[in-house]
Amino acid sequence: MTLAAPGRDLAVPVGTGRNLALVARHYPKARLVGLDISSEMLRSAEAAIARAGAHERTLLGRADAAAFDPQRLFGEPGFDRVFISYSLSMIPDWERALTQALSVVEPGGALHVADFGQQERLPRWFRGGLRAWLAKFHVTPRAHLFDAGRRAALAHGGAVAEARLYRGYAWAMTISR
Repeated sequence: MTLAAPGRDLAVPVGTGRNLALVARHYPKARLVGLDISSEMLRSAEAAIARAGAHERTLLGRADAAAFDPQRLFGEPGFDRVFISYSLSMIPDWERALTQALSVVEPGGALHVADFGQQERLPRWFRGGLRAWLAKFHVTPRAHLFDAGRRAALAHGGAVAEARLYRGYAWAMTISR
């Protein structure tokens, strides 16, 4: 993803914090925010952010990706960029989380999504093994990710760009508002 900095960036969910730490290193003036439902992930993210030297410009909060109030959590009504990285495939109410994330993107901003794809161009034997391995970690690639993104974009007046990467191993989507 290409980001124009500085800005207000939100990671939903923040997970280990590695992606937010990467944004912090590349964009030293960006204001960073992350949320996660897991206290353990928030502790991990806090450590990653501290290692990146960005703890003074980062806020973390505990919340459900499918239902959060950014004003109450962070004192922000919305964000320039929101990103969801390899997590919709683990969120039970993933379509609601996608819509919620897009709802906090300010006009002129974008939602960036990357997740496991359908592996449509990988060899059948590899695809079967990969899906079995992912299932052990409660990961379910979302076959209707792009459809849900198009519906959300239509509802919020956005435009969608989609990409199938690495023979379908990953899918990426940007919804611009």
